[in-house]
Amino acid sequence: VLAPLVAFIPAMTTMTVLPFGVYHEAGGTAVPMVLANLDIGILFILAVSSLGVYGIILGGWSANSKYPFLGGIRASAQMISYELAMGLSLLPVFMWFGGSLNLFNIAEGQSHLALGFIPGWTLFYPPVSALIFLTALFAETNRMPFDMPESETDLVAGYNTEYGSFKFGLFFVGEYAHMVIGSGVFTLLFLGGWNLPYVTYPEGVLGAVLSVLVFLGKVFFLVFFFMWIRWTLPRFRYDQVMTLGWKRLLPLAIANLIFYAIGI
Repeated sequence: VLAPLVAFIPAMTTMTVLPFGVYHEAGGTAVPMVLANLDIGILFILAVSSLGVYGIILGGWSANSKYPFLGGIRASAQMISYELAMGLSLLPVFMWFGGSLNLFNIAEGQSHLALGFIPGWTLFYPPVSALIFLTALFAETNRMPFDMPESETDLVAGYNTEYGSFKFGLFFVGEYAHMVIGSGVFTLLFLGGWNLPYVTYPEGVLGAVLSVLVFLGKVFFLVFFFMWIRWTLPRFRYDQVMTLGWKRLLPLAIANLIFYAIGI
């Protein structure tokens, strides 16, 4: 009974620190549209969202069946493997913005144009970080082709084999909430948040509404991309998932960090 709640609650909790728009006051002051504007917002999201894996481990263990148990073990190994690469991929982004961990400041820092015509989105400057983060995001949210914890081909339905009805629904909503939050974080860190090139939002409510709509549009595009990949790529084998995490992404993330540390 506890496992679906542990999977569901952290996903919803992280929404509190996710800025989703900007309100420009009459004096030109930018006010973030967010429930809690934390200076360490991204650390809060990484810390709390990683608690969701305990729900999967609890669900796999408490089912008292070997298939769910293997699903829980896989989830924990996968989470540890890809969180390292994910964290290291974000460090060049923080260095790029002068060490700020505030999601609103990072998004607002991408509102300018570089060289007068290139969008200031982080995606164009540390692109390797964006690629590593997006790949790790697929693994962290257990989406295809990384859905090892619920691999139907060899684990029946993995950790939720013994679940049905409302409890299964909580697992399901928790997974999709993680996906939406992950898309929101990627949008804020790499796609300029609510900013569009060559577009300046008017002051007042109209500008705030437009910024929210732009932000939601980018998030929905990423959710569509998640679903597109699910229907396009076949599932990896488990040893391939671990090899990709430890032998490919982790060294690439470290090399990327060293390159940008020296460059910046």
